[in-house]
Amino acid sequence: MRLNRYLGNKQFYKSTMMVALPIMIQNAITNFVGMLDNIMVGQVGVAQMSGVAIVNQLLFVFNLCIFGAVSGAGIFTAQFAGSKDHEGVRYTFRFKILTCLVLTAIGSAAFILAGEPLIRLYLTGEGTPEEAQLFLDYGQQYLRVMLFGLLPFALTNAYSGTLRENGQTMVPMISGISAVLVNLVLNYVLIFGHFGFKPMGVEGAALATVISRYVELAVVAVWTHTHKERVPFIQGAYKSLRIPMALTKGIMIKGMPLLVNEALWSSGMAILNQCYSVRALEVVSAVNISSTICNVFNVCFIAMGNTVGILVGQALGAGKSEEEVRDLDRKLIVFSVLFCLIFGLALAAVSGFFPQIYDASQSIRDLATTFILIAALMMPFHAYTNAAYFTLRSGGKTLVTFLFDSCFVWTVCIPLAWCLAHLTGIPIVPMYFICQTTEILKCFLGGYMLKKGSWIQNIAVKN
Repeated sequence: MRLNRYLGNKQFYKSTMMVALPIMIQNAITNFVGMLDNIMVGQVGVAQMSGVAIVNQLLFVFNLCIFGAVSGAGIFTAQFAGSKDHEGVRYTFRFKILTCLVLTAIGSAAFILAGEPLIRLYLTGEGTPEEAQLFLDYGQQYLRVMLFGLLPFALTNAYSGTLRENGQTMVPMISGISAVLVNLVLNYVLIFGHFGFKPMGVEGAALATVISRYVELAVVAVWTHTHKERVPFIQGAYKSLRIPMALTKGIMIKGMPLLVNEALWSSGMAILNQCYSVRALEVVSAVNISSTICNVFNVCFIAMGNTVGILVGQALGAGKSEEEVRDLDRKLIVFSVLFCLIFGLALAAVSGFFPQIYDASQSIRDLATTFILIAALMMPFHAYTNAAYFTLRSGGKTLVTFLFDSCFVWTVCIPLAWCLAHLTGIPIVPMYFICQTTEILKCFLGGYMLKKGSWIQNIAVKN
């Protein structure tokens, strides 16, 4: 077995990291500040932290719906960018903007009308009614303010996604860094009431996040519109709403499964966490603590997955041969798994320390530590499945990715978690471990789909 079949040369790793590193840095800083945000709210109280965690789980569904919509059109954007077709990129950008506006309206309506019952779904575990009511009250306070941040979040995704697919990864990173710095400062000022401001608690945390999202949108949009020579697609982007019917149809056919996939996958994750919460209210807090630090480390496979999608998509759009595309993808996947193995070891190393930062009971801290160790063990497997997902998506096989991703969650993970939660008395730790190890089965499924090679196709047509 030749190593050069799986390992690239110096230029390969340099070009890969030029794409991956800015995405990784942006996501890492965002999640790191999110972690500090979480810790600050946790210092106010466990009930406040848990209420915010529940709402963020619900907002996660909206966020991934936006991601799915932008990514669906982004498949075409990457291939148009690879063939230097600026007009095609412009059309896909318009599609992203319009779709984001529609989804924001739908998401806002859903949270306004059904916010309270959705939060209550997580409050059925063992605990006092007083605790559950506090979780609900703080969650509703947080959600009311966060609604104002949905639109800038959606529009930022449309701009940043298009820039990345055109090779401009630094600008989204800078805008993200600007946003998180603003968020961090405002968290300190508004949550605790420094510099003459009154303490606002969870509402202060939400307001800081909303303001930072407008900052992020301002940075990325202003740069895009003032650097038209660097990103020609923006020239005349808003002069018309026209998108060729063939391209619209193509994006809908290829992109709709991706949007539905993200909606079902994220809602599936929310249901999984709801199944865990059936055991006890303290599980909500422990899952929140563990996911906070895990999100910081998960940037490795998230960034590598995005890199796989961008580089493989550009290779397909540039008309590379099947052998060249397969070779590129294989080396990217191996690099992703090895890279994330290192991150997994680092995550395991901090598993005992991180939960101690929180003002929570020792039982919650111990539970969080165990969850972190399980997540660290599964990280290389997540790296492989995530890279496989983005590979399949890069060639427009969105129906296949739908079956691979969200269908797997809804037909395997959720039934398993529900049965363990409601039909057995198995403790939360083995229950959590069993549910997480389903990712290993998904690796075999991903390997089979990659080997078939039906994803190797150029779909960038706009007639």
